[in-house]
Amino acid sequence: MPKLSGFDFLKTLTNPPHIIVCSAYSDFAIDGYAFNITDYLLKPFSFERFLSAVNKVHTTEQLHSEIHIPQNTDSKNERIFLKDSKKHYQVKLSDILYLEAFGNYVKVFLEDKTIITHQTLSYFNTALSKNEFVQVHKSFIVAIQHINLIEGNIVHIHNHKVPISKTYKLNVNQLLKG
Repeated sequence: MPKLSGFDFLKTLTNPPHIIVCSAYSDFAIDGYAFNITDYLLKPFSFERFLSAVNKVHTTEQLHSEIHIPQNTDSKNERIFLKDSKKHYQVKLSDILYLEAFGNYVKVFLEDKTIITHQTLSYFNTALSKNEFVQVHKSFIVAIQHINLIEGNIVHIHNHKVPISKTYKLNVNQLLKG
């Protein structure tokens, strides 16, 4: 791409689609996973390998449909089901402290436990209410109601410290103004 790399382009997207990177350079594979890409295909690759990557997108879409987050309701009573292994946990959105990207999974931190679910952070970023959750880092979304303190580039939530990145500092600044 002229003047802009594919990864630079991905940085500009607030709600990126599923991405399969095809490249002749293995050096960029690790960078790709920082953007929650679905797969990284190293050229030359077989049709079977390509088909496997495309099927990952389909599988991910099916998993997304397993979590339903109703919109426009009172969040104090709003609940979701999160799948962790073979268990489905019913969680009140108001009990979520923060979420952390964990590869192709997301760690959902509650006061008493952590649930690891097969989702992407970008999925939760679009599904959760912007009035109640704010993304503060490419790997973290925090529940506004549980923020105890914002100190420099750190958000304190109970005993947890969540970093604020330069990219998402504007989100935090808007929160402080509003």
